[in-house]
Amino acid sequence: MSCKSSLAAVLVAAGAVGASAVVQAAGSTVVGVAPAYYEGNYGTSSTTQIYYLPFYVKYQKDNLTLKATVPLLSVHSTGAILSGGTVVGNRGATTTKTESGLGDIWLEGRYRIRGIGSAPDILPYAKIKLGTASRSSGLGTGENDYEGGVGFEWSVGRSLFPFADVGYRIVGSAPGLALQNIATYDGGASMQLNRQNYLTGMFAGHQSEQPGFPGAADAIIAWNYYPQPGHGLQVYFDKGLSNGSPNWGVGVGLERPF
Repeated sequence: MSCKSSLAAVLVAAGAVGASAVVQAAGSTVVGVAPAYYEGNYGTSSTTQIYYLPFYVKYQKDNLTLKATVPLLSVHSTGAILSGGTVVGNRGATTTKTESGLGDIWLEGRYRIRGIGSAPDILPYAKIKLGTASRSSGLGTGENDYEGGVGFEWSVGRSLFPFADVGYRIVGSAPGLALQNIATYDGGASMQLNRQNYLTGMFAGHQSEQPGFPGAADAIIAWNYYPQPGHGLQVYFDKGLSNGSPNWGVGVGLERPF
């Protein structure tokens, strides 16, 4: 296998960064779309281009948040194999072609345990990646993945909101791929510029799903605009910092109440 593991696409889909806890109304349902583009050689001699178009529904009630994401994928590559929007292998192809279709569906649940005083909010979470993407087209492995972890969110004064997540993903065993379970992590902070505008910087990464290859490491900067709770616009830029990441990526996101 010559491809390295890359960061899962759309880590900061609209409302997914720390600022969302400040601006989303309780007891609300929002729908969103967050198109993104990623490009890189992923440790090979050829370039892989990934167009990722996720649609999602997010429900928040008191301290519970549930989210379902259904993505469409288009991948221009020389035999890349993806899983959950992440490059995890290569089919050994010699010609470059474009494959398109349904990606892997993600289901996620988080529960917020409110911190007291200066203590952070603690958010245990669970995710399931359903292997709905086509294995024959290289858009997925056809296997489910399961991840559990915990997030932390702080408030520093009235305008700075640091956050961090650590998790562990059990990777489904896919025929022809020697994949391994991985740790995932991210951390950063959102700064409130005014009532409607937030700027977020974060570092995110995960171990490689392929033994012996480097994991992903990405620096991301995002701008969020919230005209009112439940309505959001985001623009972000991703710069890969390792061979396990795309060279670069860009994305936008829109969400509104349902």
